Order: sequence, then C-alpha cells, then structure tokens
Amino acid sequence: MSAVERTDFLVVGSGIAGLATAIKASRHGEVTLLTKGHLMESNTFYAQGGIAAAVGPDDSPAEHLVDTLRAGHDLVREDAAAILVEDGPQRVMELIQLGARFDVGPDGSLLLGREGAHSRNRILHARGDATGEEIAEVLAARATEIPAIRIREHHHVLDLVVDQGRCIGAAAVDASGELRLFLARAVVMATGGCGQVYRYTTNPPVATGDGFAVAHAHGVTLVDMEFVQFHPTALARADDPLVLISEAVRGEGARLVNDAGDPFMRREHPMADLAPRDVVARAIFREMQAGRKVFLDARPIGPRFADRFPTIYQACRERGIDPARDLIPIAPAAHFIMGGIQTDLLGRTSLPGLYAVGEAACTGVHGANRLASNSLLEGLVFADRIAGALKDEAPAAAAVPPGYQEQLAARRGLVQGRPYRDRTGEFPELVARLRQVMWDHVGIIRSAEGLRRALDALAEIERAAPRDAWTLHNMVQTGKLIARAALEREESRGGHYREDFPEERAAWKGRRVTL
Repeated sequence: MSAVERTDFLVVGSGIAGLATAIKASRHGEVTLLTKGHLMESNTFYAQGGIAAAVGPDDSPAEHLVDTLRAGHDLVREDAAAILVEDGPQRVMELIQLGARFDVGPDGSLLLGREGAHSRNRILHARGDATGEEIAEVLAARATEIPAIRIREHHHVLDLVVDQGRCIGAAAVDASGELRLFLARAVVMATGGCGQVYRYTTNPPVATGDGFAVAHAHGVTLVDMEFVQFHPTALARADDPLVLISEAVRGEGARLVNDAGDPFMRREHPMADLAPRDVVARAIFREMQAGRKVFLDARPIGPRFADRFPTIYQACRERGIDPARDLIPIAPAAHFIMGGIQTDLLGRTSLPGLYAVGEAACTGVHGANRLASNSLLEGLVFADRIAGALKDEAPAAAAVPPGYQEQLAARRGLVQGRPYRDRTGEFPELVARLRQVMWDHVGIIRSAEGLRRALDALAEIERAAPRDAWTLHNMVQTGKLIARAALEREESRGGHYREDFPEERAAWKGRRVTL
C-alpha cells in the first residue's frame, strides 16, 4: 500500500499563484504544496517585465479595465476582469508588505513602466528586469516560514483522486520513486502553462501542460485552449528555453527593425512597436517567412540599458551582444496560454473539490490575448479569492476509493515492486518531434490542413510512447487540446490566427470553445 498523507488543502504548483494560495489558505487549515521540480522553478521566477496594477496617480482601475478588454478581442469575461483590476492594487500592496522590493525613484515613489497595449505607465518592476525572481523569492520565503504549510519538492503529480464525482486528493511520485497519495478537503491546480510543447519557448522545462492533461483525463471542462500567446521578442540563439527580451525594452524606446533597417511595425499598427503581442508576433513571423532577419534596436536606450535591464544585458553580453551598440537578434516564442481549466470567480472548476488558479486556470480575464503583465496580477488576485472559498470545503475523505491504485497503475504504466520514474527522457526524438509539429502546425499561423496533420502526428507519437513516459503523454494531450480547439474556431482572433479564416467573424464574438 502506498503512503497516504492527509491535509486540509492540497496545492499543486509553486509559482506566484500556488505560493499565494498556500499562504492565504494556511489561515484556514493545513496546506500541503507539491511542486514537480524545486520550489523556485516556475514561469513566475523567469518573468521579467513586471506586474500591472493601477497604482499611479494618473491611473485608475477603470482605465486598466478598458485596456484589458481591448487587448482581449471581445472575449474577456468582464466581471472577472473587473475583479482583477479593482482588487489588483490591494494585492500588490500586500506583496510589498511581505517584503517585495519594487523599483522606486529618488523620492521613494514606485517607478512604473509601460508595455504593449497599456494606455498608462502601470508596470511595477523589481531589480530592473528580475520582477518574477523577486516575487518568487519573497513568497517562497514566507511560505517556508508558516508552520501550517508543508512543502514537498520533486513530486510529480500523476492523477487526481476522485470519488463519487468529487475530487478528494491527488497521486504523486516523489524523488525516490515512491507513489504517494494525498487526501484533502480540496485540491488547487496551480501547475502553470505549457510552453514546452512548442519548439521555441520562453518557458522553463517544467511547463509541460501537466495540469491540463490531468484535469482533462477526469472530464474537467477546459476552455479557450486555442489562444496561445507567442512573445514577439525572444533572443534568437540556440537556447532552450529562449531568453526573453522583455516588452519593457520597447517601452523604454527600443524599436523593431528588419535586416534592411526598416522599422516595419509603423505600417502594421497605430501603436507600432507597442502594439498588442499577437499583432507584433505575427508581423515578425511574416518578416522571417519572407527571408528577412528581425532585430531589436535598443541603441536609443544607450548606456541606461545595463542599469534598467541588468538580467537581459548580462544574457546578451554572454552571447557576444552589446545592446548599447549592437542590434539584438530576436524571434517569437511560445510564452503564455490564455485558456485552461475553466473556473468561476472563486476558482472552482466543473469538478467539485477541484480549484484552478494562475496560468493553469481560465478565469476569462485575458480573453483571446493577454494584456502584458496581467498574468502575475491574476495569480495574486484569484489566489486570494480561492483561499476565501476553501474555508467552506467539507472535511477531507477518510480513505482512498477501493481499486484506485490498480486503476492508476494501469493508466500510468506503474509496475509494483520497483521505483516509479518518468521515462520521458528516454525518448528525446519523440519529444522533439512533438514540439516541432506544434510549432509548424499549431503555432503563430494555422490552417485546417496543418491542424489535422498535427492531430495525426500527435496520435502517432502517443502510440509510440510507453505509458510511463508521463510528461510526454501530458504534452501530447495538451497539444491535442490546443489543436482541437484551434481547428474548431474558424476565424482569427487574438492569439489564434487561421490563414484560411484570416478575419474576426461576428458569429464567433463572445463564443468559447469548450473541451
């Protein structure tokens, strides 16, 4: 019999959403936090640009809401977005009270930057371009101080434990290869995104869509999976993940040019280099398809670059690029998924007892295209709301349902009597093929023919992979969800672009693809 651990609330994931949920939920009971890697390994840690909130004297939540709605291409859930922008300033102030040190001017006031599609300077940043690292460190330090929070690193969650239509826990394999079962009053999926299903991404290796696949296996409703945001500017070098060049660099005066020196964004959108991300990414992609190279010209920033963007500056210099003198070669990369596990305004999913938060969730605040730097804010705001709802959950189940472990073993290829381990690393060629298929056919520009080819290829990869290549199977399932949704939405909107349906269609306005 596998080890069984009981807790009040089980949180899966250690980015801003998971850590913030664990901290606030600990006021109402014991919390166990599971994370696939080490505590600091998440998309949050690598976030550069900052966190958006209407905290400036010339700003307001109403203006932040207008920008969020505009960026989302008529698909934003307005009541959720209103909560985001109205609660956001208070949640950010709480983060500062926990010790987050955002950059300030000589007079002590917050320095606020601007990013694409924002009408005001409202981006708080830390250490220039290490905002995510600052936030992750502050939240992780606080979580480790709270006696009611038990942190379990290197726990790979394989499955949810469901009994009589209710989620009562989760099953995970720990670093020693032991299967561990966790029973809880409620489970919160904070597993992040899925950038690693694409050949080119800014996401770390842990971002493989596990939460989407695990939830979908139990019939949990997912929505908007076709809307993937490709960050326009990643450093075009042979790295995996690619080094992100924050949108804030353009906010400080950098411009996009092709190898002929043409500032092409001027003819693409009235906001030029600070147009919404989907517009900029497609424009760069088209330039590259036409055989041109694309660069970020940060020379107008000059010697200030090193102080304002120290992390990016160091990454460039390590690759032989001096941003003060040289053009920075860039390319788009998979960055964020707007869709996910559908939730209500308290983070509840279609499966009682299961919540979702952060990038794993789809609250509807991002619509078809996320407004820059709203993602960290979403994690904070909805973690707070979930924590308030968790206190009303019923006591944890007394036992694992009969036959559960046998069913799990059959699904995940577990063989009793030997340590369990993920065999994905033994099949690099299958992983590489999957990522290339997704990039070629389910990427920045799509078509019905390409999406069908992708689904066929993903099915072949699925058949070739052994059941105990858990991450690979999760990646396949996530890829299929994105491709299926993209095939169903016969229009172009936000992060989803169909070359066979290149315009937004009135029939699809406000309409969501559910899976």
